[in-house]
Amino acid sequence: MEQRYVRRSGRVILADIDDRILLIAYRGTLDPLYWITPGGGIDEAESPAEAAVRELGEETGVRLTPDELGPQVAIASGYLEIPGWLAGVFREDYFFHRLPTAGTALDTSGLLHYESAAIDEYRWWSVDDLARTDQTVYPLGLAALLSELLAGRRPAEPVTLPWRDRSAETS
Repeated sequence: MEQRYVRRSGRVILADIDDRILLIAYRGTLDPLYWITPGGGIDEAESPAEAAVRELGEETGVRLTPDELGPQVAIASGYLEIPGWLAGVFREDYFFHRLPTAGTALDTSGLLHYESAAIDEYRWWSVDDLARTDQTVYPLGLAALLSELLAGRRPAEPVTLPWRDRSAETS
């Protein structure tokens, strides 16, 4: 029987030609500031890949099709309680895509008002930046996965990354 999730999302590990990935800083209720990959909730009848490309377009202006996105590379799942909103098991499905240029001009005109209000910054990060930072970055384990992806090694099956609270990991 498939796990029942209170929220599923599709997310994109978006790399540029200089081996950096785009992360978005959010100010939230659980963490004062945290960095995440572009992506968001899956709408009814959407696949994780369809949600990932839709959200990528809304948050960055980068337009892709699910076929251009490529296969899923990772999953992170676990219990999360967001006061005043949701509590339960969340699942994030991660896809990888490399842009043919260094960085890209971002178009954030597709953001919803509440997203605009919560986003603090967009930044391109190298593997070294990720490995050295003391800031909160989700998913956990992103630096190691990114090293493999940038080297051209995609997993045969999506890897399971640790959940936000390592003590509450589920698969």
